[in-house]
Amino acid sequence: MMLAPLAALSGAIAIAAGAFGAHGASGQAAEWLRTGGTYQLIHAVAVLVAVQQRATGPGWAMLAGAAVFAGTLYAMALGAPRWFGAITPIGGAAMIAGWLWLAWMMLKR
Repeated sequence: MMLAPLAALSGAIAIAAGAFGAHGASGQAAEWLRTGGTYQLIHAVAVLVAVQQRATGPGWAMLAGAAVFAGTLYAMALGAPRWFGAITPIGGAAMIAGWLWLAWMMLKR
């Protein structure tokens, strides 16, 4: 299964982004890196929990959502146009959907 290794890779990317935000960026770029890193790291751990619960659908939703959410913030921090910020909420919606899906699956059990 690829979900768990991808979650671990996501966690590593989140740490790198946060470190860059703390030590190599300033201003709005540092904030975007910090926010993206925080959400990505939380969801990397959540995906590992979802894998343990055999809830791969919610795990994929969270992983994809975190990639879109954090990825757009990272892109803007590295100089991408500000309109990338309009894509960011799509990732947020996918993360929320993953959490709701996980809750629904756990309630069904």
